[in-house]
Amino acid sequence: MIIMGFNINVKIKKIKKGAIIPTYATEGAAGADLYACIEKDIKLNPGGFALIPTGIAIELPDKNWGAFIFARSGLAIKNGISLANGVGVMDSDYRGEICVGLRNFSAEDYIIKKNERIAQMVIMPVATVSFFEANTLNDTVRGEGGFGSTGK
Repeated sequence: MIIMGFNINVKIKKIKKGAIIPTYATEGAAGADLYACIEKDIKLNPGGFALIPTGIAIELPDKNWGAFIFARSGLAIKNGISLANGVGVMDSDYRGEICVGLRNFSAEDYIIKKNERIAQMVIMPVATVSFFEANTLNDTVRGEGGFGSTGK
């Protein structure tokens, strides 16, 4: 099977002094690290939330692309710091600053430091679909079986 790779250009604008352009930690990394663009440390109490600025804005090529913000696995697993909304979705027409909503799911305080890697951004193709109302849907083996219907 041949899978076509994508190599697209994404414009990055630094909108705050000290902002860091996203970087890939390794050659095979799918997500580019996003960095906290803050003047002073931010303390996240257990169960607390914070909106962390990155100091950058991006321009995706067109409506066929989206930027998706994911938690950094090390930060989440080792420290309990993850995205407050699961996955952040940035539309192709958004031009504002990328900010990352973080939540402390641990029982310990966590200090977010200036220039710390706080999340990762993956640029992916997206499909625009036409939705239309239907009176029936085709039958499948699964049918209406939901949550746990196919096993644990």
